Amino acid sequence: MDATTILAEVNGNLAPVAYGIATIGPAIGVGIVVGKTVESVARQPELQGRLTGLMFLGIAFTEALAFIAIAVAFIPFP
Repeated sequence: MDATTILAEVNGNLAPVAYGIATIGPAIGVGIVVGKTVESVARQPELQGRLTGLMFLGIAFTEALAFIAIAVAFIPFP
């Protein structure tokens, strides 16, 4: 077996693993965003509405990274 054959076999099996590893970053990011928002609301409760909107915007941008990871994990390599 040559190196390209081995890489072709490994590539097909690593896509789900790559997706799982790639979602760790966005999960940590969402946790930090939500935690900091809760901390901010505890400090200034009158800004809860505005902070919640910003939190959801931050979560949307962070979760976009997970969706990109899904697409990249399943791109076939030649």
